[in-house]
Amino acid sequence: MRYKKTRKEISWTIYLQIRYREGIIKACRNITKRRLCNMNEEKVTFINSRNLKLSGIFYNSPIDTKSVVITCHGLSGTKSGGGKAIDMGKELNRKGWSVFLFDFTGLGDSEGIFEEMTLTRQIDDLTCAVDWCVGKGFKRIVTQGRSFGGTTAICQAAADKRVKGVCTWSAPAQIQKLILRGKNSADEIKGDYVILGQKPDLIYLKKSFIYDVEKYDVTALSPMISPRPFLVIQGTADLVVPPTNATTIYNSAGWPKELVFIEGANHEYNEHYKKVWEAFFNWLAKEFPG
Repeated sequence: MRYKKTRKEISWTIYLQIRYREGIIKACRNITKRRLCNMNEEKVTFINSRNLKLSGIFYNSPIDTKSVVITCHGLSGTKSGGGKAIDMGKELNRKGWSVFLFDFTGLGDSEGIFEEMTLTRQIDDLTCAVDWCVGKGFKRIVTQGRSFGGTTAICQAAADKRVKGVCTWSAPAQIQKLILRGKNSADEIKGDYVILGQKPDLIYLKKSFIYDVEKYDVTALSPMISPRPFLVIQGTADLVVPPTNATTIYNSAGWPKELVFIEGANHEYNEHYKKVWEAFFNWLAKEFPG
Protein backbone atom coordinates (compact mmCIF):
# COMPACT_ATOMS: atom_id res chain seq x y z
CA MET A 1 0.00 0.00 0.00
CA ARG A 2 1.42 3.35 -1.09
CA TYR A 3 1.92 5.89 1.68
CA LYS A 4 0.06 9.17 1.20
CA LYS A 5 1.36 12.36 2.78
CA THR A 6 -0.95 14.32 5.00
CA ARG A 7 -1.80 17.93 4.23
CA LYS A 8 0.53 19.01 7.03
CA GLU A 9 3.43 17.02 5.59
CA ILE A 10 2.75 18.38 2.09
CA SER A 11 2.67 21.94 3.40
CA TRP A 12 5.94 21.39 5.25
CA THR A 13 7.57 19.94 2.13
CA ILE A 14 6.45 22.91 0.04
CA TYR A 15 7.72 25.29 2.71
CA LEU A 16 11.15 23.63 2.71
CA GLN A 17 11.31 23.73 -1.08
CA ILE A 18 10.48 27.44 -1.09
CA ARG A 19 13.10 28.22 1.56
CA TYR A 20 15.67 26.14 -0.31
CA ARG A 21 14.97 28.06 -3.52
CA GLU A 22 15.16 31.37 -1.64
CA GLY A 23 18.54 30.33 -0.24
CA ILE A 24 19.82 29.45 -3.70
CA ILE A 25 18.58 32.77 -5.12
CA LYS A 26 20.17 34.72 -2.28
CA ALA A 27 23.49 32.90 -2.71
CA CYS A 28 23.43 33.58 -6.46
CA ARG A 29 22.74 37.25 -5.85
CA ASN A 30 25.68 37.50 -3.44
CA ILE A 31 27.98 35.76 -5.92
CA THR A 32 26.77 38.11 -8.66
CA LYS A 33 27.45 41.16 -6.48
CA ARG A 34 30.98 39.95 -5.73
CA ARG A 35 31.65 39.24 -9.40
CA LEU A 36 30.30 42.63 -10.46
CA CYS A 37 32.47 44.32 -7.85
CA ASN A 38 35.56 42.45 -9.05
CA MET A 39 34.66 43.31 -12.65
CA ASN A 40 34.43 46.98 -11.66
CA GLU A 41 37.90 46.95 -10.04
CA GLU A 42 40.57 48.75 -12.02
CA LYS A 43 44.21 49.31 -11.11
CA VAL A 44 45.27 52.76 -12.23
CA THR A 45 48.22 55.14 -12.12
CA PHE A 46 48.13 58.91 -12.25
CA ILE A 47 50.77 61.63 -12.16
CA ASN A 48 51.18 64.21 -9.40
CA SER A 49 52.56 67.72 -9.91
CA ARG A 50 56.11 66.47 -9.27
CA ASN A 51 55.81 64.03 -12.19
CA LEU A 52 55.72 60.97 -9.93
CA LYS A 53 53.47 58.01 -10.66
CA LEU A 54 50.91 57.33 -7.94
CA SER A 55 49.14 53.99 -7.67
CA GLY A 56 45.40 53.64 -7.20
CA ILE A 57 42.50 51.21 -7.25
CA PHE A 58 39.25 52.38 -8.77
CA TYR A 59 35.83 50.80 -8.24
CA ASN A 60 33.44 52.16 -10.85
CA SER A 61 29.77 52.01 -9.94
CA PRO A 62 27.48 50.45 -12.57
CA ILE A 63 25.00 53.17 -11.56
CA ASP A 64 25.82 56.48 -13.24
CA THR A 65 25.50 58.73 -10.16
CA LYS A 66 28.57 60.91 -10.88
CA SER A 67 29.49 60.34 -7.21
CA VAL A 68 32.85 59.10 -5.92
CA VAL A 69 34.56 58.65 -2.56
CA ILE A 70 38.32 59.20 -2.43
CA THR A 71 39.96 57.46 0.53
CA CYS A 72 43.16 58.77 2.15
CA HIS A 73 45.24 56.37 4.24
CA GLY A 74 47.21 57.23 7.37
CA LEU A 75 50.77 58.50 7.81
CA SER A 76 52.64 55.31 6.92
CA GLY A 77 49.72 53.29 5.57
CA THR A 78 48.71 52.19 2.09
CA LYS A 79 45.57 52.23 0.00
CA SER A 80 44.65 48.67 1.02
CA GLY A 81 44.50 49.50 4.72
CA GLY A 82 45.49 45.95 5.61
CA GLY A 83 42.56 44.78 3.49
CA LYS A 84 39.93 46.73 5.43
CA ALA A 85 40.03 49.77 3.13
CA ILE A 86 39.58 47.49 0.12
CA ASP A 87 36.63 45.77 1.80
CA MET A 88 35.04 49.13 2.60
CA GLY A 89 35.57 50.27 -0.97
CA LYS A 90 33.83 47.17 -2.30
CA GLU A 91 30.94 47.62 0.12
CA LEU A 92 30.52 51.25 -0.91
CA ASN A 93 30.63 50.15 -4.54
CA ARG A 94 27.81 47.68 -3.88
CA LYS A 95 25.83 50.59 -2.43
CA GLY A 96 26.16 52.50 -5.69
CA TRP A 97 29.24 54.65 -5.03
CA SER A 98 32.35 54.75 -7.14
CA VAL A 99 35.47 54.58 -4.95
CA PHE A 100 39.06 55.67 -5.55
CA LEU A 101 41.81 54.47 -3.21
CA PHE A 102 45.42 55.53 -3.77
CA ASP A 103 48.89 55.44 -2.22
CA PHE A 104 50.44 58.76 -1.27
CA THR A 105 53.96 59.51 -2.55
CA GLY A 106 56.60 57.08 -1.30
CA LEU A 107 54.12 54.56 0.06
CA GLY A 108 52.62 51.34 -1.25
CA ASP A 109 53.07 51.11 -5.00
CA SER A 110 53.55 54.84 -5.58
CA GLU A 111 56.84 56.44 -6.57
CA GLY A 112 58.78 58.83 -4.35
CA ILE A 113 60.74 58.91 -1.09
CA PHE A 114 58.66 58.43 2.05
CA GLU A 115 61.04 60.17 4.47
CA GLU A 116 60.61 63.40 2.49
CA MET A 117 56.90 63.50 3.26
CA THR A 118 55.27 66.85 4.05
CA LEU A 119 51.66 67.89 4.51
CA THR A 120 52.02 70.14 1.47
CA ARG A 121 53.08 67.13 -0.58
CA GLN A 122 50.13 65.11 0.72
CA ILE A 123 47.70 67.89 -0.18
CA ASP A 124 49.14 68.01 -3.68
CA ASP A 125 48.75 64.24 -4.10
CA LEU A 126 45.11 64.42 -3.01
CA THR A 127 44.44 67.37 -5.33
CA CYS A 128 45.85 65.31 -8.21
CA ALA A 129 43.54 62.44 -7.19
CA VAL A 130 40.61 64.87 -7.31
CA ASP A 131 41.81 66.01 -10.76
CA TRP A 132 41.78 62.38 -11.88
CA CYS A 133 38.21 61.88 -10.67
CA VAL A 134 37.04 65.12 -12.30
CA GLY A 135 38.63 63.89 -15.51
CA LYS A 136 36.48 60.75 -15.22
CA GLY A 137 33.37 62.93 -15.14
CA PHE A 138 32.56 62.88 -11.43
CA LYS A 139 30.64 65.89 -10.12
CA ARG A 140 30.09 64.85 -6.49
CA ILE A 141 33.42 64.08 -4.83
CA VAL A 142 33.67 63.14 -1.14
CA THR A 143 37.04 62.70 0.57
CA GLN A 144 37.50 60.35 3.53
CA GLY A 145 40.74 60.21 5.46
CA ARG A 146 42.08 58.34 8.46
CA SER A 147 44.56 59.91 10.89
CA PHE A 148 47.06 62.05 8.93
CA GLY A 149 45.00 61.30 5.83
CA GLY A 150 42.08 62.99 7.57
CA THR A 151 44.13 66.09 8.32
CA THR A 152 45.20 66.10 4.67
CA ALA A 153 41.56 65.88 3.57
CA ILE A 154 40.59 68.89 5.73
CA CYS A 155 43.43 71.07 4.45
CA GLN A 156 42.85 70.08 0.82
CA ALA A 157 39.07 70.57 0.84
CA ALA A 158 39.42 74.00 2.44
CA ALA A 159 40.96 75.22 -0.82
CA ASP A 160 39.15 72.98 -3.33
CA LYS A 161 35.43 73.53 -3.77
CA ARG A 162 35.21 70.57 -6.13
CA VAL A 163 35.16 68.43 -2.99
CA LYS A 164 31.53 68.31 -1.84
CA GLY A 165 31.99 66.65 1.55
CA VAL A 166 34.67 65.47 4.01
CA CYS A 167 34.81 62.66 6.56
CA THR A 168 37.74 62.17 8.95
CA TRP A 169 38.62 59.28 11.23
CA SER A 170 40.93 60.11 14.16
CA ALA A 171 42.46 63.14 12.45
CA PRO A 172 45.04 65.16 14.45
CA ALA A 173 44.11 68.79 15.03
CA GLN A 174 47.65 69.86 16.01
CA ILE A 175 50.14 67.47 14.46
CA GLN A 176 53.21 69.33 15.67
CA LYS A 177 52.20 68.83 19.32
CA LEU A 178 51.89 65.08 18.79
CA ILE A 179 55.31 64.97 17.15
CA LEU A 180 57.28 67.36 19.37
CA ARG A 181 56.13 65.65 22.59
CA GLY A 182 56.76 68.54 24.93
CA LYS A 183 59.48 70.29 22.93
CA ASN A 184 58.82 73.87 21.86
CA SER A 185 60.06 73.57 18.28
CA ALA A 186 61.73 71.29 15.76
CA ASP A 187 65.02 73.08 16.46
CA GLU A 188 65.19 71.28 19.82
CA ILE A 189 65.25 67.90 18.06
CA LYS A 190 68.79 66.64 17.50
CA GLY A 191 69.75 65.41 14.05
CA ASP A 192 68.04 65.76 10.71
CA TYR A 193 65.17 63.37 11.32
CA VAL A 194 62.02 63.13 13.41
CA ILE A 195 61.36 59.69 14.85
CA LEU A 196 57.71 58.72 15.24
CA GLY A 197 55.96 55.64 16.54
CA GLN A 198 57.23 52.97 18.89
CA LYS A 199 59.70 50.12 18.54
CA PRO A 200 59.84 48.06 16.43
CA ASP A 201 57.66 50.17 14.11
CA LEU A 202 59.61 53.42 14.11
CA ILE A 203 58.99 56.00 11.39
CA TYR A 204 61.77 58.34 10.22
CA LEU A 205 60.86 61.64 8.57
CA LYS A 206 63.00 64.63 7.74
CA LYS A 207 62.64 67.60 10.08
CA SER A 208 61.23 69.57 7.16
CA PHE A 209 58.01 67.66 7.91
CA ILE A 210 57.50 69.66 11.13
CA TYR A 211 58.47 73.00 9.60
CA ASP A 212 55.93 72.36 6.84
CA VAL A 213 53.14 71.25 9.20
CA GLU A 214 53.51 74.48 11.17
CA LYS A 215 52.27 76.38 8.11
CA TYR A 216 48.81 74.83 8.47
CA ASP A 217 46.25 75.68 11.14
CA VAL A 218 43.65 72.91 11.00
CA THR A 219 41.25 74.82 13.26
CA ALA A 220 41.36 77.77 10.85
CA LEU A 221 40.92 75.58 7.78
CA SER A 222 38.07 73.40 9.11
CA PRO A 223 35.48 76.24 8.93
CA MET A 224 36.30 76.67 5.24
CA ILE A 225 34.67 73.31 4.47
CA SER A 226 31.26 74.82 5.30
CA PRO A 227 28.61 74.86 3.85
CA ARG A 228 29.66 71.43 2.62
CA PRO A 229 28.88 68.47 4.95
CA PHE A 230 31.63 67.45 7.39
CA LEU A 231 31.68 64.26 9.49
CA VAL A 232 34.24 63.79 12.29
CA ILE A 233 34.64 60.23 13.65
CA GLN A 234 36.79 59.38 16.67
CA GLY A 235 37.49 56.37 18.87
CA THR A 236 37.21 57.02 22.60
CA ALA A 237 40.14 54.70 23.40
CA ASP A 238 42.56 56.23 20.88
CA LEU A 239 45.98 56.58 22.54
CA VAL A 240 47.71 57.88 19.39
CA VAL A 241 45.40 60.79 18.59
CA PRO A 242 43.45 61.65 21.77
CA PRO A 243 39.69 62.29 21.41
CA THR A 244 40.21 65.97 22.25
CA ASN A 245 41.52 66.38 18.69
CA ALA A 246 38.13 65.43 17.26
CA THR A 247 36.35 67.82 19.61
CA THR A 248 38.71 70.64 18.62
CA ILE A 249 38.15 70.04 14.91
CA TYR A 250 34.39 69.74 15.32
CA ASN A 251 34.07 72.89 17.42
CA SER A 252 36.08 74.90 14.90
CA ALA A 253 34.11 73.67 11.87
CA GLY A 254 31.04 75.33 10.38
CA TRP A 255 27.67 73.76 9.67
CA PRO A 256 26.56 71.24 8.56
CA LYS A 257 28.76 69.04 10.75
CA GLU A 258 28.53 65.87 12.82
CA LEU A 259 30.71 64.34 15.53
CA VAL A 260 30.51 60.59 16.16
CA PHE A 261 32.44 58.88 18.96
CA ILE A 262 32.99 55.12 18.64
CA GLU A 263 32.98 53.82 22.20
CA GLY A 264 36.05 51.73 23.08
CA ALA A 265 37.67 52.07 19.65
CA ASN A 266 41.44 52.52 19.36
CA HIS A 267 43.34 54.38 16.66
CA GLU A 268 43.19 51.45 14.25
CA TYR A 269 39.51 50.63 14.94
CA ASN A 270 40.58 46.98 15.00
CA GLU A 271 37.46 45.65 16.71
CA HIS A 272 35.15 48.50 15.73
CA TYR A 273 35.68 49.06 12.01
CA LYS A 274 32.14 48.01 11.10
CA LYS A 275 30.73 50.65 13.45
CA VAL A 276 32.88 53.25 11.71
CA TRP A 277 31.64 52.03 8.34
CA GLU A 278 28.05 52.24 9.55
CA ALA A 279 28.48 55.85 10.73
CA PHE A 280 30.16 56.79 7.45
CA PHE A 281 27.63 55.00 5.23
CA ASN A 282 24.66 56.51 7.09
CA TRP A 283 26.14 59.98 6.72
CA LEU A 284 26.68 59.48 2.99
CA ALA A 285 23.11 58.26 2.53
CA LYS A 286 21.73 61.25 4.42
CA GLU A 287 23.89 64.00 2.93
CA PHE A 288 24.23 62.63 -0.61
CA PRO A 289 21.00 60.78 -1.46
CA GLY A 290 20.39 59.35 -4.90
